[in-house]
Amino acid sequence: MNSNELTETQPTNVVNGNGVHPLIRLAGVTKVFLTDEVETHALSGIHLDIREGEYVSIAGPSGCGKTTLLSILGLLDTPSDGSYALKGHEVANLSFAERARVRNREIGFIFQSFNLIGDLTVFENVELPLTYRGTSASDRKAFVTEALERVGMAHRAKHLPSQLSGGQQQRVAVARALAGRPAILLADEPTGNLDSRNGEAVMQLLRELHQGGATICMVTHDERFAQHADRTVHLFDGQIVEDRMAA
Repeated sequence: MNSNELTETQPTNVVNGNGVHPLIRLAGVTKVFLTDEVETHALSGIHLDIREGEYVSIAGPSGCGKTTLLSILGLLDTPSDGSYALKGHEVANLSFAERARVRNREIGFIFQSFNLIGDLTVFENVELPLTYRGTSASDRKAFVTEALERVGMAHRAKHLPSQLSGGQQQRVAVARALAGRPAILLADEPTGNLDSRNGEAVMQLLRELHQGGATICMVTHDERFAQHADRTVHLFDGQIVEDRMAA
């Protein structure tokens, strides 16, 4: 796992009870949107630690701040106030270009809508982020092949997205997120566009990845799927109202 892009920022001073930095630490994170001179508080004073190897679901009703929180975790947006430490380094105030570099190396995204490029093959879709990163051709081939094998889609490497079912497309999206060997996988409603059978299959895949050591943070409005995680964080009106471990 390459963390060179984080070395330019200073480590945070706060550690957990074991003397080890959590993989992710949000402290007092607030997000305010201004529209027509109206302030909308999407997040208010969020404190959240995610440890390496954890599987965390973020649940709550529509409009509670789940997507905003995931966007901040994924360095797609910045907090209005508060701090965000990734692997012990403050990242909330990085420049746009610095955030993009860290995001490309440390964070894997799984989107509800798959976001596959229609005229690229399965292999090429999974390979594309590695190309942007500057990974060598030999390493790209090895990383993509490994990722496709992990999600059971190696036999579809030469197919186009249009030749796949919805469940298969989401598996390819998971492979794309895995190929860069990120520190954490962020999943935004990964079953939202799938029927119940394919949704369960994707959840089973995430469980298997977690059992293999992956750190996962998943946003979902479905309590059934939230219960697959080790821990569920409930949001309401931009605040954490419950943070509980699985029974």
